[in-house]
Order: sequence, then C-alpha cells, then structure tokens
Amino acid sequence: MKIVSRLRDERLLVFAMIVAPVAYALEHTVLGMGRGASLIAAAALVATIVVASVRVAHHAEILATKVGDPYGTMILTLSAVAVEVIILAIMMSGESSPTLVRDTIYSALMLDINGILGLAALLGGLKHGEQPYNDNSGKTYGVMILTAMGISMIVPEFVPAEKWHYYSAFTILAMIALYGLFLRMQVGQHSYFFSYAYPRSERKMADPEEHATDESAAASIATILIGVVIIGILAEFMSTFMTEGLRGTGAPVAITAIVVAAISAAPEILTALRAALRNRMQATVNIAMGASLSTVILTVPVMEAIALYTGQPFIMAMTPVQTVMVAITLIAAAINLNDGETNAIEGMTHFILFATFLMLSALGL
Repeated sequence: MKIVSRLRDERLLVFAMIVAPVAYALEHTVLGMGRGASLIAAAALVATIVVASVRVAHHAEILATKVGDPYGTMILTLSAVAVEVIILAIMMSGESSPTLVRDTIYSALMLDINGILGLAALLGGLKHGEQPYNDNSGKTYGVMILTAMGISMIVPEFVPAEKWHYYSAFTILAMIALYGLFLRMQVGQHSYFFSYAYPRSERKMADPEEHATDESAAASIATILIGVVIIGILAEFMSTFMTEGLRGTGAPVAITAIVVAAISAAPEILTALRAALRNRMQATVNIAMGASLSTVILTVPVMEAIALYTGQPFIMAMTPVQTVMVAITLIAAAINLNDGETNAIEGMTHFILFATFLMLSALGL
C-alpha cells in the first residue's frame, strides 16, 4: 500500500517516465510528418518537462524546509540550474546555434530578476505594501552577478578567436573560485546575509504546508535524482523535435533559449510568488537573485569545459542590445535592493524590463 500511495503522489513523474519511451518509439514517425507535427511534439515534451521539474522543485522545497535558509534556497536554485545545464549540454551536442548558451544565460537573467523578482515584488507589494528583507543579500548577489557576467559574457568580445581556449580555461577557474567563495559565505560566517528574522507573530502565518510533510530526506533526494534523469532524457527528444520544427521558419534563435530558461525557472516562479504573497520577500530575493547567480557561475564552467573537450567554441559575448539590457537590469536591481524593502513600484520597474526583453526577443534583437 505504501508503494501504491507513493506512486500516486508521484503520478506526474510516473507520467513523464511513460512519455519518454513513447517519444523514443515515435521519434522517426513524428519527424517524418513534417514541421507541424514536430512542433506539437516539442510543445508536448516541454509541458512534460515542466511537470517533471515541478515535482523536482517540490522535493527540493521539502529539503529546503528541513534545513532552513540559506541552505534551503541554495537547494532550490541548484536543482533548477542542474536541469538547465543538462538540457543545454544535450542540445549543444546536436544541431544547435553557437549562441544558445549565451542566449539561455541572458534569458535566465531576464526571467529571474525582471520576471520572477519583478512580478513577485509587484504582487506582494500590492498585497502587503513594503516587504522587508536583508539588504546584504541583494547587494552581495548583485555585485557577484555583475562580476560573473562581465568576465564570462562581456570581456570575451575582446578576446582574439585564436586564443579562445586560454580565456575559456581562465573563465572556468574564475567561476569556480567565485562560487567556492560564495558557498563559504552563504553557509559559513556570512550566512546571516541571506536570512531575515521575521517577527514571531508573522512566523505563525507561514504556509502550513511547510510543516505538513513527513517525507524523508532520502526519499526526496532519490526522487530529485530520478526526476533530473527523466528530464535529461525528455530534453534530448525535445531538442530534436524543436530543431526540426523551427528549421527554415525564420523564427528568432532566442526562442529556443527562452524555452530552456523558462523550463528551468518554472518551479522557481511558483515558489517565489508563494513566498512574496506570504510576505516572505527574503525567500523571493534568494530564489530570484540566487538563481541568476547560479545560472551564470555554474552553467558557464560546465559549458566551457565541454567546448574545450570537443574543441568547438561557441559564442559567449553578448550583443550590444543584450549588454545594455543586462546593465539596466543590474543598475535597477542595485538601486531597488539597496534599502531592505521592496514595493509595488520597484516590482513594476523590473516587470516592464521583462516585457521589454520579450519585445526585443520577438523582434529578433
């Protein structure tokens, strides 16, 4: 009975496990039916991957609740980045654009800071007014994101093509050093930077679901690992169908990057919004800014290592439009996250920047 109950709870992951062999069996048939069928199949697989990633995020939340902040949000962001890295690695092994990694990291930054944080601060501000958090976290995340983006996605514009492998190796070491120091700060003597002490009366208002689970940590870890493997398998078929479906359509290359970023961020969106609506802006800031930092600082070294191994470099330098949008976003974040409180106006500024990103992407810029 316990196994049956467990399978019932994980029916979404079971469904994803069933979809994988079906996609394998029908791959050549669907590809032979043309672009329309391929796009439909790709959309169905994207939905299945999102469903599976939501279950992965659910178990990451369970672990996060057990260990508390800052470890909790670190688990959430790492699980999302793991999904993103797996999907990117699989897609880069096929017929993909040389700018896919760059565009995905850029899209993830826009989605996390302007989309997730913007919408959460907007809705939370409309409901609660000014929402407090530890301003040390916003400042720390901001300067590290700026440094990581500058090193990995702005400076490469000035590196000669024949010397790319030297700078690529340096970038890997730099990202590892940055993340190593960040982890030491986050879980060590500066862990208080990433937490906020809410009044006792407000703590009682926390979502009861946070304490309602009796899942064991081992079961959650096992489910997360199984979910990530399933997502990787589904991503391979999704990549094939999407590439075939978009071939020759003239669709902007950024569409694929936005899809990859959205898949990995989908569970974070729900978690961040729930936290903001419960007046827990610290969790929202940790998720949105932490996901942005983790995306850059973890995705870059993995993908650069793959490039060095295969001897096939890809384009990491951002376009002028992307550089300007990142600069505006980080400047706005530095100003908005400087006083320890967010409000609806600050949320709206970021959400308008997110709308601008979508408009520029639709224009192929």
